[in-house]
Amino acid sequence: MKSPARVLLAGVATVATVGALVGCSAAGGDGGDSDKIELRVATFPPGADAAAYDAFATQEKQFEKEHPNIDIIGVEYEWEGPTFAVQLAGGSLPDVFTVPFTDSKTLLENGQLMDVTAEVKDLGYEDSFNPIILDGVTGDDGKIYGFPRQAYAMGLHYNRDLFEQAGLDPDQPPTTWDEIREYAKKIHDATGKAGYAQMAINNTGGWQLTAQTVARGGRTQTDNEDGTATSTVDNDATKASLQFLHDLKWEDDSFGSKVDLDWGTINQEFAAGNIGMYTSGSDVYTALVRDFGLDPDVYGLGVVPVEGDDPGTLGGGDIAVISPTVDDPTKEAAVEWIDWYYMQKLMDKDAAVQDAKALADSDQAVGTPVLPVLSRELYEESLTWIEPYINVPRDQMTSFTDNIWDQTPVGEPKKSTQEVYALLDTVVQTVLTDQNADIDALLAQAQTDAQALLDE
Repeated sequence: MKSPARVLLAGVATVATVGALVGCSAAGGDGGDSDKIELRVATFPPGADAAAYDAFATQEKQFEKEHPNIDIIGVEYEWEGPTFAVQLAGGSLPDVFTVPFTDSKTLLENGQLMDVTAEVKDLGYEDSFNPIILDGVTGDDGKIYGFPRQAYAMGLHYNRDLFEQAGLDPDQPPTTWDEIREYAKKIHDATGKAGYAQMAINNTGGWQLTAQTVARGGRTQTDNEDGTATSTVDNDATKASLQFLHDLKWEDDSFGSKVDLDWGTINQEFAAGNIGMYTSGSDVYTALVRDFGLDPDVYGLGVVPVEGDDPGTLGGGDIAVISPTVDDPTKEAAVEWIDWYYMQKLMDKDAAVQDAKALADSDQAVGTPVLPVLSRELYEESLTWIEPYINVPRDQMTSFTDNIWDQTPVGEPKKSTQEVYALLDTVVQTVLTDQNADIDALLAQAQTDAQALLDE
């Protein structure tokens, strides 16, 4: 739900479901393989294609060859906000999993993440991370509770085929919100498909409304010097964002009939060719191909339009974390896995090439645009390391990759993030289901309710 040399923090938002692929976690024993540490690690959401697991199996073998005392147990995993707390409390999460930046502060404040300060320092990462990124996993006690592994900026994802059917140039995506509205109507009128769609449930409606607010120069929350926060939901940029949705739905009839989409279902609809444009993290191409069967030839990516006095691009990302319930040997194994599987490919040429080759050999995406958690320079250098294996259509993403560095990255709100997103879901849904919705009244109430959450 997440940056380059960057400044992005925050994350997509939604809940966690898990199901063991093989076995369950145990450690120790006597003799033979029973002396290995079994490490349960997060893999992919349910429904990922077989090729993804082929690539993971290759990487698993590579890791276990280098670490013969560790037995990797893959566990299906998908972050979804509403159920994550239940999974965590019930102890059914893997030993190693990922969480969005937005939730890391709450989890560490609740004692639900493992302290990895010594390990991060021993591996030399502390001075390598962008300081703003590192702050997202640093508690009030100054300790570090996770490994930032990936960041992204918000992007405009579009269907090149639907563009062509509507007489639009697929190499020239819209660069203003007015153009998005214009293109959406042309797509709908020519194809009958939704010209534009937006997430609206499971906290994703509030997430994307916040992203559009930021893009129009507004903010939904401000931080105070005393550590508290003030809700600023009721602002002109948020009103303009909601009016935009209202006009697409009720004046242009180009929004489409589905108003109850979240991260998974909007990806499914887009991959099926039913949506012309939508906004989401720039890294979603990998999931679109791996989990939803997208035809790469129809995919295009541009930047989210920015306007207003202080516009920015909402960013996000996630961190690799360790369950606080594991014992010391399992923690040590978990750090070995995180370093090998997530981190080394970001900074080491041999590790990057090995990872890219394993993915490419299994027809998995290599080269999806992300925003590095280290430096832009190292990220761009790493692209040269893996160039022979890049298989994503980056020439169809140049509107994003050429322009994203010119936009100001903005992190997600830090306080009660998911709770406020859930509250804003209702506002988005009301605008999309009630032609006569009073946007001013909705935001006034949301402002009061959001501040109450922040004051708790």
